[in-house]
Amino acid sequence: MSVAQEPGRPTRADVPLSLAERRKAALRIEIASEAVRLFTTQGVSATTGEQIAQTVGISSRTLWRHFPTKESCVLPLLTAGLEFAMEQLRHWPAGTSLLDYFTDAGRRGGLPSATPEILDLIRMTSTDPALRAVWLQAHDEALPVLARLLAARSGGAADDLRTKVHAATLNGALRAAAEEFARRYADDPEASDREITACLLASLRAASEGLPY
Repeated sequence: MSVAQEPGRPTRADVPLSLAERRKAALRIEIASEAVRLFTTQGVSATTGEQIAQTVGISSRTLWRHFPTKESCVLPLLTAGLEFAMEQLRHWPAGTSLLDYFTDAGRRGGLPSATPEILDLIRMTSTDPALRAVWLQAHDEALPVLARLLAARSGGAADDLRTKVHAATLNGALRAAAEEFARRYADDPEASDREITACLLASLRAASEGLPY
């Protein structure tokens, strides 16, 4: 049994993207990947939006239509893990704890792999204030979506304080897990999905235990 939704109303994930939407999404990912490459090789401050646009093969005007700042160009890569987690929540079975659900997903290889560029990017968010702001923006924008998903499952309201606290806790656990994995395996490009799963489950376990006092 998946998360409840309004009868007859498809979720966004159920609606096929148009060709234009697929092209736009692909371009945004390409821009994000090139931005990370440039940020990693020459530094964020030394990289310009014009350079990012040139490496992608588009005009600066096109780049700025998609992103307001050079740092925000990386947003599509930072939201990938959150989007995956939210899609999993839509199929969270009734009667199963979230920890058990993700544990089973990890055993089945159902959790996403973290590419080196995403790990590099997450590590850079801890040292560059502008990238940190984009990382926090990604989680801030995910918060109301998580609240709606949890409310649909519980039958409550997304704006209830209890639901908002649960959504914020889950949001924080997802962010902490990603940051911990990126930090712990900075020098291990061969780190496997098993390590990603371990970080995620440890973070969710800590969240499910609640405050220690």
